[in-house]
Amino acid sequence: MYVWITLLAGLALLLALLKTFSTYFFQDCVYMYRALGFGIRLNVYKRKTPFYSIVDCFLEAVKKHPRKAFIHFEGKTYSYEEVDKESNKVANALRSEAGLREGDSVALFLGNEPRFVWTWLGLAKLGCPAALLNFNIRSKSLLHCFSCCGAKVLIAAAELRDAVEEILPTLKEKGITVYLLSDERTTDGIQCIGQAIAKASDTPLSPSLRSNIHIRTTALYIYTSGTTGLPKAAYVTHERVWASSFIQGVCGVTSEDIFYINLPLYHSAGFLIGLVGSIERGNTVVLRRKFSASQFWDDCRKYNITVMQYIGETLRYLCNMPKVKAHMVYKYGDICLYNLFLRDLDGKNSCLEVTVSQICLEALWDSATTKTQTRRLSDVFVKGDLYFNSGDLLRIDKDKFVYFHDRVGDTFRWKGENVATTEVADILTMVDCIEEANVYGVKVEGHEGRIGMAAVKLKEGRGFDCINTCSVLANYLPVYARPRFIRIQNSLEVTGTFKMKKVKLVEEGFDPTLIRDPLYFLDLTQKKYIPLSQEIHKSILSQEIKL
Repeated sequence: MYVWITLLAGLALLLALLKTFSTYFFQDCVYMYRALGFGIRLNVYKRKTPFYSIVDCFLEAVKKHPRKAFIHFEGKTYSYEEVDKESNKVANALRSEAGLREGDSVALFLGNEPRFVWTWLGLAKLGCPAALLNFNIRSKSLLHCFSCCGAKVLIAAAELRDAVEEILPTLKEKGITVYLLSDERTTDGIQCIGQAIAKASDTPLSPSLRSNIHIRTTALYIYTSGTTGLPKAAYVTHERVWASSFIQGVCGVTSEDIFYINLPLYHSAGFLIGLVGSIERGNTVVLRRKFSASQFWDDCRKYNITVMQYIGETLRYLCNMPKVKAHMVYKYGDICLYNLFLRDLDGKNSCLEVTVSQICLEALWDSATTKTQTRRLSDVFVKGDLYFNSGDLLRIDKDKFVYFHDRVGDTFRWKGENVATTEVADILTMVDCIEEANVYGVKVEGHEGRIGMAAVKLKEGRGFDCINTCSVLANYLPVYARPRFIRIQNSLEVTGTFKMKKVKLVEEGFDPTLIRDPLYFLDLTQKKYIPLSQEIHKSILSQEIKL
C-alpha cells in the first residue's frame, strides 16, 4: 500500500515539476499524443493497397453524410453530395473535351470560389495533378509557372481572361490549351467549357482511371508568391497531402467544427491545411474570396464558425479592429512552427539562429525546387546539421512562443506577402525613363509590415512617366509588390562594393516636409503616379487613403 502511495506521490511531484518548467506541458502532451496517432495512420496509408487517397476519403464522407453542408459561400450552401456531383461533371467534361488522362498536369487559375474545389476534385478523380496558380501574378511570372509543372492545359476563371489573353501567344507556342469557365465565346485560342460542364453527366467515375496513383505520386504543384524571384514550385506528393490534412486533427478539430477559410486556395495553408484538412475531418467550410478584417467576426457569427486559420499578421489585423459581440470561435490554427523550445537569443550565434529554421526531417524538403535548395545551410551550429534560411526575423517571449518580427536581407513583408526588392528593382528599370532603381520597404503608421518605396535615377534628359511606370509594374507585379512611393534622385548612393544603400532612405520614409527630392504616390484608382503632396501624406497617415 505504501509503495503505491509513494509511486503516486512521486508521479504527482514529477508532473508538478514539469508543469513548473513548462506552462503548457499538459497541452503539449495531448498534442504529441494526437500527432503520434496520425503518424501511425500515415504509415498505414503508405502500405495500403490499393492506394487510399484524399479523394477516396472525400467519397467516403459523401456516403456517410451526403446532405451535410460542405461549403458555405456568399449566401449559398453546397452539400457533400452536391460538390461530388459537380466534380463528376467537371471530370467527365474534361475527359471528353480535353482528353485528359491519368498523369496529365493541369494548371488552375481561379480565385476562392466553390468551382475551385470541385474542379480540383474532378481532376483528382482522373488522377491529374493540379498546379495551383496565384491569381495575382501576371505576364513573365505567370508563364514561368508552366515551365515548372509541365501542364499542357490551363483552366481559368472568366474574370481572369485579360491576364490569360496577355500571354496567349506564348501559350499557343508552347502547345498549351486554354479553357475558360464561361459560357461566352471569347478570344480565338480560348475555349469556353462552361456549357460542356453544365451538360456533362454527374455519374461517378471509376477508380480505375487513377489506378496507378501511389503515395509518392505528385498530387499538386504549389508555388511561392513570385515576389521573391520568379514563382518556385513545390512538388506535393500524396504523402504530403495526407500529412498536411492531419494538422486539423492534431490540433483537436473535429467533424462537428465549422472551419473558416479566407486564405487563398492557391496557398498551401488555405488549400492543404484548410480545405483538404476539412475533407479529412469531414467538417464544414466557410469559404471567402479574400480576408476581410471588417467582415471577419460578422462571418463568424453568421455561420457559427468555431475554427479559424491564421497566418502572418491576420490576428494583428483583427486585434486592431473595434471590439465585437460574442462569437463561437474557440480554436486558432497556426501550425507553421512546431519547435517552440528554441535556444536563448544570446551568445555569438544569436543573429544567425533567429534567421534560420532547422530541418528536422529531410523528407519534408524533398519537394523543393533547385532554387529553394540553395537556401539550405549545413554545419551551422554543429557538424552535420541542416538549416533552411527563411529570411524571417523572429522574437521569443517568456513562454517560448515565437513571433514574426520582420524580414531580413533584400525582402520586406507587406499585406502578409514577402516582396523581393531586387526583382521589383529589375522591373522598374524596364520602364523607358528609369536608369537605376533602389527598392526598399518603409513603415506606415497604423499598418503592419512595410510598404514598397523606390528611389530612382532617371535617364538623362527624361522626365518621370507617371502612367507608363504604373502600367509596366501592373503588367509584371501583383498589387502588393508595386512601390506605392517613388523618390526621384540625381544619383543613387552605393557602398564600396557597389551595393545600394538603403538604411538612410528607409529612415527618411516618404514625408514631403523632410525630403526635398520629388516624391510620387501610386494612385490605383487613377492608374498612375501622382505628386505626393502634404495633403496626401496627411490623408495616408490618417488612413483616409487606404493602402
